Amino acid sequence: MSNASVPELAGVHHVKLPVRELGRSRDWYASRLGFELAVEFVEGGRLMGYVLRHPRGGPHLGLRLDPARAEAAAGFDYFAIGVRDKAALDTLAARLTELGETHAGVHRASAGWVLPLLHDPDGHEIRFYTVDLHTELGTDGVTTIHDPRESAERQEQGSPAHLPL
Repeated sequence: MSNASVPELAGVHHVKLPVRELGRSRDWYASRLGFELAVEFVEGGRLMGYVLRHPRGGPHLGLRLDPARAEAAAGFDYFAIGVRDKAALDTLAARLTELGETHAGVHRASAGWVLPLLHDPDGHEIRFYTVDLHTELGTDGVTTIHDPRESAERQEQGSPAHLPL
């Protein structure tokens, strides 16, 4: 497909997660990450979903009442939320810790820094990744990262830089 025929896209519009309890999930995303209620979906007289917006940017977050799918999806990381840089990620990690949330801390990842293993009330893994990168990705073709977790761990521990990403 030539670039002239590629459709124009405008980023991620929203992300939607199935949840077991709408109010509990809404409150968690508000208290932990600052999301605010923007839209309620009522179907047949029953509240079935929310759209949350973040006052400092990013795509909207949809929460859909669907207990069976929420349970089936627990533990999977569907998306990573972008954070400006490592300093902002460190601040976020400290805030989450102060709120009693467990997570894996901030670590060097393949191209930026990652804060993994935060779980929402339904067990969805919420990851945060810096948009400020420590490693340039190639602009021509495809960048191949071999053994991403192991490579990032070696670099974080100060192993020689000549080892492959």
